[in-house]
Amino acid sequence: MYARWIKPVFDRVAAAILLILFLPLFVVTAVAIWWALGFPVLFVQARPGYKGKIFNIIKFRTMDNRTDENGNLLPDEKRLHGVGRIVRSLSLDELPQLFNVLKGDMSFVGPRPLLVEYLPLYNERQKKRHDVKPGITGWAQVNGRNAISWEEKFEYDVWYVEHQSFWLDMKILWMTLMKVVRREGVSQKGHSTMEKFTGNG
Repeated sequence: MYARWIKPVFDRVAAAILLILFLPLFVVTAVAIWWALGFPVLFVQARPGYKGKIFNIIKFRTMDNRTDENGNLLPDEKRLHGVGRIVRSLSLDELPQLFNVLKGDMSFVGPRPLLVEYLPLYNERQKKRHDVKPGITGWAQVNGRNAISWEEKFEYDVWYVEHQSFWLDMKILWMTLMKVVRREGVSQKGHSTMEKFTGNG
């Protein structure tokens, strides 16, 4: 009952309230990104959601568009710097996802929406992460975020799907707030962002 009826209503009401409260922060962050990186200030990308349905996730842009001599984008760690690094370390890049929650594509809590190209790479257990809506934060994020392996991340995601409850969601939201304050687990060791998932082989 909670996951089907109560959680969607809570998500949308809370998202609407937070969008109003955080409007000044939205404006300040957008101006800072425009000043440092130019337009666009938003990053929009197709991601798989509930049951693998594709939607467009919205985030603040944190990387520039520098390329090598062949026209290929430079590695993330070379394009993520300055204002973008600060925005990401404070998790401000996630704020626009409140619009995704308001629309119903995402929840506050659930497995993070990953790349569409990962869909055929999951094993049968890992596919269960799509049995609930993706979230702005999740059980994997409060247990290591980008500092743990893909296998650990997926196991945390599936565990959440199998144990979803109101009190677990409240615990995850509180732990997320503490993680943001302490700036823990933002990057995988030796990388500015998480390395790509290449399968279970």
